[in-house]
This record gives sequence, structure tokens and C-alpha cells, in this order.
Amino acid sequence: MELKKILDSNDIPMISTYESRNDEFRSLPPKVNVSLPSLSLHQINTEQLYQMFGSLSELSITKGEHCYTMDATQEDEVCPSVKELLDKQELIITIDTGYKELFNVICLNDEEIWTSGKDKIMKLYNLQGNLLKSIQTKSGNDPCNIAVTRSGYLIYTDFKTKSIFKVRNHQIVEEIRLQNWIPCSVCTSCTGDVIVIMDSEDKQSKVVRYSDFTEKQTIQLDDKNEPLFLSGTPKYITENKNMDICVADSGAYAVVVVNKVGKLRFRYTACNQASNTRKYFYPRGIITDSQNHILIADSFNDNIHIQNQDGQFLRFIKNCDLVFIGFMCRCQRKPLCG
Repeated sequence: MELKKILDSNDIPMISTYESRNDEFRSLPPKVNVSLPSLSLHQINTEQLYQMFGSLSELSITKGEHCYTMDATQEDEVCPSVKELLDKQELIITIDTGYKELFNVICLNDEEIWTSGKDKIMKLYNLQGNLLKSIQTKSGNDPCNIAVTRSGYLIYTDFKTKSIFKVRNHQIVEEIRLQNWIPCSVCTSCTGDVIVIMDSEDKQSKVVRYSDFTEKQTIQLDDKNEPLFLSGTPKYITENKNMDICVADSGAYAVVVVNKVGKLRFRYTACNQASNTRKYFYPRGIITDSQNHILIADSFNDNIHIQNQDGQFLRFIKNCDLVFIGFMCRCQRKPLCG
């Protein structure tokens, strides 16, 4: 830029005083030699390190028995924390729902419960027994089963119309209408999915997971290509916090548990828990708790089976008068082991 300015200038003094710097630019910059640092090793005094930072003890591994391990004839010897919880059970309130037969009870929150029975009306109660809301089914049929979404909307299945409905602000919307399948029991997942167990008109049974009421997963056969569930008989479904799907299959006299990808984890028949006073097992309701315990209504023997998430039997809650529902369903007595 400076040379161009001189060439374009008519300033004689500036031109005459210009001195070339070519000689200066011909000289290269000095060569720089870099010497990298090196590490000088010294012997480490471990005793000083122990004094400065402390030390870890050796790893110790011991084996102990699980507190829930028990013999079938010693059903009352259970893990203390489980026994303590169950031994403190008490009757809080009795709610007269007015149903001739009560089929389903589901919690909306800690203070309110939805109920349904042999009636076209579904009722919402608080725990003081006050009726807060009544909803009539859209078709006028009795609801087969009910559930509550994470958003607090009521869902119910209609056996006769082969439909799944959602109730939102007293508006009933038919979300799914099946063709050759009949929806039975329904539950909601911790992920917000809706899980339905259903039977077909040609005697098949399957579990279907819906996301936003769009089919996402089907569970029907085991690894041997055999049916997991028995068609044509009452079935009840729930999901554990570990995303295992638990089905009380009354006609098969068993509880079937599969993992989230549909692989069979275990099948519980309760035959190994039989005693002189227990000859039959007919599961008519199922639910799980915050510790992943599975609670099963054994309506023939009027008791509740409690097992852990791996199918290990823990204990009974006896003499429940299971011609009631609670989380269970009404009694129909059929044999299993006897």
C-alpha cells in the first residue's frame, strides 16, 4: 500500500526520501529451537501417601440368605419389613357404591377412586365415601374394565362394541374400535402407554400396547411359538415399575409375567404353595405396589397372594371375603391343583 501510494503521488520530497527495505526482507527470521520438558522420576514413599490420603480396606464378600426365602408350610415367616407392613393393615372406610356387583376399583389419586360394576354408570368417590362424579358409558353397556391415564383421564373397555373409550371433561371419545378382537382388561403404563389384553373370535388371546392409541407392540406367543394366554376366559392385567406385564389368567389358573419385550419371565400357578386347606387357585385380580410386589386375588380361597417381582412367593393375606372387588374381581370358583 505504501509503494502504491508513492507511485501514484506527485510529491517530489516524499519520492526522493524513499529507501528500499529489500535487504532487510532478504534475511530469514532466526531459527527457534524448543527443548521439551522431561519428567524426573523419584521413588515414592507409600507410607507418606497413606498418611496424607488414607487407604482402602480389602474387598470383603459374604453370602447370606434372602429374608423372603421360606418353606411352603411356613407361610407366616416372611421378611420383617413385609410382615410389618401387612400386620398393620386396618379398615379405614367402607364405601357403598350401590352396585349389585362391583367389578373394578382404580385410584385416580391419593384421595379419589373410580369404580365400575354391573351397571352402565361409572362412579368417582373420595375416600370419605362421597360420590363426586358419575359417567354413563356411551353405548349404554356395562364397562368391562377401567383404567386411569397419567393425565387423569378415565379409560374403559366395551366388550359388546369391541371398543376402547376415553373420558375427558364428561366427553366420551371412542379411541379404538377393534374388528375381530374383543378388549378385556386394560391398564396404563409408567410411560403413558395403554396396555390391553384381548381375545379374538377365533379363540386367540394377546396383549397389545398402544402409544397415543396407535398400536406399538403385540405379545401373543412364547419362544416355542405356543400361546402365552388362554382365550375365552377372564383375564386381568397390570404393569410393574420395571415394565414387566403381569396377567392373571383365570382360565389357565395362573399368573403369566412377561418382560417389556414380551419374553416370558415366569408363570405362577401357586401349586407349590398348596396345603390341606388350599386345593384351588383361581386368580381374579392383580396389581403391583411401589416395591414391585405382585398382589394376586385368589377368589376361591378368599386370600391374596404376595410375591416379589421375580415370582418368589412371600405370604398370604388370608380371609379377605373375596366376593368383593377392591383391586380384585368377583368370585368364580374353579379347580387348579386339587
